Amino acid sequence: MEKTFIFGHKKPDTDSVTSCIALAYLKNKLGENTEARVLGSINKETQYALSYFNVEEPEYLNDVKLQMKDVSYHKDFMIEDTAPIYEGYQEMIQEGLTGLPVVGDNRQFVGLITMKDLSQMFLNATSNELYTSYQNLLEVLSGEEVLKFDDEIQGELLVAAYRSTTFIQNVELDSSKILIVGDRHSVIEYAVESGVKLIIVAGAGEVKEKHIEIARQNHVNIIRSSYDTYHISKLMPLTNYIKTNVHSYNPTKFEDTDFISDVLEINDKLKHTNYPIVNKQNECLGLFKLTDLSSKNPKKVILVDHNEKAQTADGIGEAEILEIIDHHNLGSITTNAPINFRNMAVGSTCTIVYNLFLERDVSIPKEIAGLLLSGILSDTLILKSPTATQKDREAVEELSKISGVNYKEYGMELLKAGTSLDGMSVEDVIYNDFKVFNTNDKTFAIGQFFTMNFDDIKKNADSYIHALDEIADANHYDLIALYVTDIVQNGSYILYNKKAKNLLEAAYNEGEIEQGHYFVGCVSRKKHVVPVIMDVFE
Repeated sequence: MEKTFIFGHKKPDTDSVTSCIALAYLKNKLGENTEARVLGSINKETQYALSYFNVEEPEYLNDVKLQMKDVSYHKDFMIEDTAPIYEGYQEMIQEGLTGLPVVGDNRQFVGLITMKDLSQMFLNATSNELYTSYQNLLEVLSGEEVLKFDDEIQGELLVAAYRSTTFIQNVELDSSKILIVGDRHSVIEYAVESGVKLIIVAGAGEVKEKHIEIARQNHVNIIRSSYDTYHISKLMPLTNYIKTNVHSYNPTKFEDTDFISDVLEINDKLKHTNYPIVNKQNECLGLFKLTDLSSKNPKKVILVDHNEKAQTADGIGEAEILEIIDHHNLGSITTNAPINFRNMAVGSTCTIVYNLFLERDVSIPKEIAGLLLSGILSDTLILKSPTATQKDREAVEELSKISGVNYKEYGMELLKAGTSLDGMSVEDVIYNDFKVFNTNDKTFAIGQFFTMNFDDIKKNADSYIHALDEIADANHYDLIALYVTDIVQNGSYILYNKKAKNLLEAAYNEGEIEQGHYFVGCVSRKKHVVPVIMDVFE
């Protein structure tokens, strides 16, 4: 069963991380194959929750873009460099391709042979050198083994086209010669006595026993074929090792982890039809043909705690969204087909996931209950936020019992863990819980940091404002603000990029708003911040 990734937004907070872990547990209990992932580094508060309930941090997911491994290319389509050219030609004809990856030992990619290479070989054939194996000759010539002394056959190819006496008198034979001959016994006798490398007897001709005995003494290889001399001479170049005709030793190739978008960009310049696919160890995996793009298998994902395109994984437009579970306003993400969308006006995504456990009648283990509890307490400020609902309170009551903690005491320790500035840079604080929003072609970003003492940030206010200005300019944000929420006083201080001053004053209609302005009762980004700023832009 194909795996589905479950993840929250790019700047993961406790609710987004714990809800995706809990949802993955529920889905897997119901027989699905899911895995929780994160799109960024988790904050100290979330680390505290995971450590407290002894749950591993989800792995990082960089993006959900389509990669070569998501396309049904011609997997395992390749040929060994010691196979006959004839075999490579047949495979390309059967698959309707114009190229074929060539591999050496352990499937190491060697080069690419193309129909163009073979055409040039046929049209410009001047060499009569043969470098192949005894087995290749048997296969291509539908031959019969008469005598075999060498696995590998290398030498100069000759055809006994003259009269026997003329040939014997004028053509010198030695161990470097490979001879095609019919049932011309005098020529065969001359050849075995000369100790040629190989005799190919055409037309299933008879070889006398006395000649076989001489050949045995002189280690002369003999193959008998039912084909006539003309047919054999035309097939002989095709018995050569395919590596003898590989001209594209360094062709453009792609790794299975390369993005389809990058492949198409390169192809726009090269205009090739086929590309070998390898892994990071240069092991060949197959051949990609441009028409293979019609059969692709996008990554399957479930989004939690967000439904804004700017907040989700890069390449989301190339993925297949199966489900969204969120408690925010409807955002900008669209889908190509109907999906399950659970959106509830509650204080935390974890409350929704908790109710999914109840609906599916799946028991909640202690550690999962602890994570769900952590997400709710974090997002509702221990149920003090105006976003907290009766469903949140009911969930907290039950999850506290299952996890075995006093939610008020645990909640305070959880929030304290997230308010520590130890080891955090200015950027770390800004991006600690950071979301980007789009409306009417305008883009704004809101960071939120919980504290018990704003003075720790206030003394470095100039550094924060400078960083906010730089972030706004670099990302073309119309507004960026950091809300420092005091969980004791139940309000928030604001720092913002300088160009946003008039926008904020228009949004709050409180007169002049200076850096560090305090908003009484402003604790919820979802209710107290985003709606008023969106109203100004709209």
